[in-house]
Formats: sequence, C-alpha cells, structure tokens
Amino acid sequence: MEIASFQTRVLGLEQRVSTVEAHASSFQDRDQELLFLRSKLTDLEDRSRRDNVRFFRFSENIEGEDLHGFMRDTLPRLTGITFELEPPLEFQKAHRLGPRRPGTDAHPRPIIACLLRHAQSRQLIQKARTQGPCQLDGHTIRILADFSKETSERRRAFLALRPHLRQLEVKYGMFDLARMWITKNDASKDFYDP
Repeated sequence: MEIASFQTRVLGLEQRVSTVEAHASSFQDRDQELLFLRSKLTDLEDRSRRDNVRFFRFSENIEGEDLHGFMRDTLPRLTGITFELEPPLEFQKAHRLGPRRPGTDAHPRPIIACLLRHAQSRQLIQKARTQGPCQLDGHTIRILADFSKETSERRRAFLALRPHLRQLEVKYGMFDLARMWITKNDASKDFYDP
C-alpha cells in the first residue's frame, strides 16, 4: 500500500517537473523574442532620430523668440557650411531639452533640432566631427548626432575600450550607430556588443 502511494507521488512529481520544464523552455523562447523585439524597437527609435542634431552650450535665451531663425542664421556661420547652394536650411522642429534651470550660473539646456533634409543633418554632423567644437561668443559649442538611450550606452561602452585598443596598437573605428570595427594583422571584424 505504501509502495503504491509512493509510486503515485513519484509519478505526480515527474508530471509536475515535465510541466515546469516545458514552461521554462517557453520562457526561454519568449526571452529571445523579447530581446529581438527590443532590438527592433531600438532600431526604429534610432531611425526616427536620424535627422535630429543636438547642440550643446548655446547660452540660454541667445535665440530670442525665434529658435528656428536663430539656428538657420547661426549654423552656417558656426560651421562654415554654405547651405545657400542647396535648398535652404529648414527645420521640422527645434527646442531646448528639459525644464529651465534656476540660477544664472546653471549650465544651458541643450537644443535639439530635427532637420527637414537628411543630407543636411549628415553634413552638419560630419562637419562637426572633422572640425571639432565651434566657438560662438566665447562659448564652445558641440554638435552631436541624436541616438536612443540604448545606442548611446553601447557607444559609451565602445568608447571606453579605445585606450586599451590604442595600447595594443590595434586599428579601430566606430560606424554611425553603435558598431565597432577592429583591424589587426590585416583581418577586420565588426562588433555590435562591447
């Protein structure tokens, strides 16, 4: 009697274990699906931000009432790019990020601008990379591309590897988003994850 009861309990436990194992594999499949969907969402967010350009250290209220006009007039002078040869520099939208900071010595809020033409946003960012920071009224202005939070974190992690790669005398570079290539002994490899 006890043996039969014991066998029944063991069979019940085996069924429960197999049910738990089936659920565990289902959870693993869902984890992989979630990672895939998260990467797709990050990609879509980065694509929607590809025409955005961030400007750091413009003094507060330097733009007056017309931020679009200020940016349209200042950027060619600041970067040396003549947009008159092409269609004029136009913005879909431009605004300061975040709430106003109290105090006169507070750091100015960044400006983010979405340009109407993709080629002009790429031209601005490329010029900023080659030229470096610009000067305006004694302030150093930085011009950077806009990325999603996940992409920015991956780029930051890749950038932290640069001193180590220099020490190893390895050639490296970063593609537009967050992909690093490394070349050693005439062999190149791309990395998506630091």
